[in-house]
Amino acid sequence: MKNILITGGAGFIGSHVVRLFVKKYPEYHIINLDKLTYAGNLANLKDIENEPNYTFVKADICDYERMTELFQQYDIDGVIHLAAESHVDRSIKDPFTFARTNVMGTLSLLQAAKLHWNGDWNGKRFYHISTDEVYGALELTNPEGIEPPFTTTASSGEHHLAYGADFFYETTKYDPHSPYSASKASSDHFVRAYHDTYGMPTIITNCSNNYGPYQFPEKLIPLFINNIRQQKPLPVYGKGENVRDWLYVEDHARAIDVIFHNGKVADTYNIGGFNEWKNIDLIKVIIKTVDRLLGNPEGHSLGLITYVTDRAGHDLRYAIDSTKLQRELGWEPSLQFEEGIEKTVRWYLDNQEWMDNITSGEYEKYYEEMYKVQI
Repeated sequence: MKNILITGGAGFIGSHVVRLFVKKYPEYHIINLDKLTYAGNLANLKDIENEPNYTFVKADICDYERMTELFQQYDIDGVIHLAAESHVDRSIKDPFTFARTNVMGTLSLLQAAKLHWNGDWNGKRFYHISTDEVYGALELTNPEGIEPPFTTTASSGEHHLAYGADFFYETTKYDPHSPYSASKASSDHFVRAYHDTYGMPTIITNCSNNYGPYQFPEKLIPLFINNIRQQKPLPVYGKGENVRDWLYVEDHARAIDVIFHNGKVADTYNIGGFNEWKNIDLIKVIIKTVDRLLGNPEGHSLGLITYVTDRAGHDLRYAIDSTKLQRELGWEPSLQFEEGIEKTVRWYLDNQEWMDNITSGEYEKYYEEMYKVQI
């Protein structure tokens, strides 16, 4: 039996990865390690919490002594490291927390793994999940006579919708612009350093913006779905011209599975959805979908859009080229954005109690009652 430590497993992406591994690999023992900060929600995993190959551990990745104990207690073979502070606005207000968790927490895990594995790398793997934001920003371009989104070509020769001719590749120079992206860039460098210095079998992936069920409602898509439902303002930074590539979270979890098992040690893979959207166009799609599913007249909620002062250091465009992952490991996204948004909106509307428990703070009681932990 392999013992796999998944950090941040009560969070948005982490809960999907934990669920996938617990269900797909009954021969594995999945240890879900989460500090249960505001963004961690064990209610995300109620459907698998009693599975025999699943264990939850509440701990802080920055607690090095506790990490060394966990590696010894569970004889960890592999790490899938998702635990991180991830909200850019929060990083601008509190950069120290981001440096502590994302940098020192990652270093704590690396050192605990190094100590426990003690140079015996056979069957071991340390997989670090990062972000496309470490690469900085791309230009927003418009070929003459064509209105974006327009068709362009990635290095694979595949055509897809985009707002520019350039993309982030695995070889793109790091150029982080926010405390969040700077902390993730630093953690990436530490992971690579542990391979180069000690020989640890590491892998890094950089992914684009995720969306889908169980996302904490500080993020754009669940926040706007909830605000439309309650007819609250929809705050849009600047003119809404910033462009992001969107990846459905279950597609990301599948990519993590493939890379963990088949990715090349010491390599980096970009994971993107080939779904670039301007924020304002994305918001209009969300409005149209929510209004339709709620039975509102078309355009009913467009008046909720409220333009606010742009965020400091707001990168104009991110765009991931996932060609390497597709070519080498056969992964590709399963959903186009309109399909994914339809599934996502339906999930949040069908699970309003989940959303209301978070916005009211009731979800924290679940921890205390089910796991006897104090938040």
